Amino acid sequence: MNTTPSHRPHKPLTGWRVLVPRGGPWGDSVAATLRGQGAVPVIAPLINFAPTDDSATLERALGDLADGGFDWLTVTSATTVDVLHAYDAKIPESTKVAAVGETTAAALTAVGYRVDLVPDSDNSAAGMARQMNELEPQPRRVLTLRSEIAKPVLTNMLMEAGHDVRSVVAYRTVGLPAKDSVVRDVLSGRINAILVTSGSVAQQVRDQFPEIPDTTVIAAIGPRTAHDADLLGLPIHVIAPEQTIDSLIRALADIPVPELTPEAAAVPDTGPVPTGTIRTLDATPTGAIDTIAAARTETDR
Repeated sequence: MNTTPSHRPHKPLTGWRVLVPRGGPWGDSVAATLRGQGAVPVIAPLINFAPTDDSATLERALGDLADGGFDWLTVTSATTVDVLHAYDAKIPESTKVAAVGETTAAALTAVGYRVDLVPDSDNSAAGMARQMNELEPQPRRVLTLRSEIAKPVLTNMLMEAGHDVRSVVAYRTVGLPAKDSVVRDVLSGRINAILVTSGSVAQQVRDQFPEIPDTTVIAAIGPRTAHDADLLGLPIHVIAPEQTIDSLIRALADIPVPELTPEAAAVPDTGPVPTGTIRTLDATPTGAIDTIAAARTETDR
């Protein structure tokens, strides 16, 4: 008989209850990672994405792209990839593609687009602009696709270096109200960590949860997002050293679990919030594919 005591493997996030601010497959994937490390994920989509208000301008730009009108295409988010895929955008061999980071690059290759440049270290719009300017000392034609709320950092830096840049809005970022149970769990401190993955998420956290307990850890996916949160007056306690969700989760695992407040301990356990209980907009990684495709169908009628 084996009398050797058995030990369950240590899970570094045991005791954490973590708000995941986006739904769909992305949220499900993050939730699975958190659950695998012992945390209780609460999927509560705070943002989603909608088609641009000016689809005609976007379609003209994508037409010019297909015709070889640009030397470079810059892609600064996986949502932009969804837009390209939804429009069945053609990228000719003569056009190089720059992705802001590995996550965006992976999204591009997953739908069949190639990637020619990913910044070596600074995975930001500024980092991408600096590297492109170093690679291209002569003026080039560049198409930058962006959200309507994106800061014009990339466009401005490329134009200042002499490039011919066309900046086009590819999608809109919209806020989604959190469920009442999620608001209650945040304000009571029952949710003891909030993942902030973009400036848009930071804005929604600030607006929807005006009184977050001091014990709640607010974790930002990188310095740029932390800076955006600071401008909004949202305190950030943890910053991921790399701008990836895995780095953010690892950073959370390095700190002790906050003790529950009396208010949080008194709240009944509602369990994880599944994606399906939030709006059906979250049926795709960003929501852009279905909503854009639907908008185009209406236009074609």
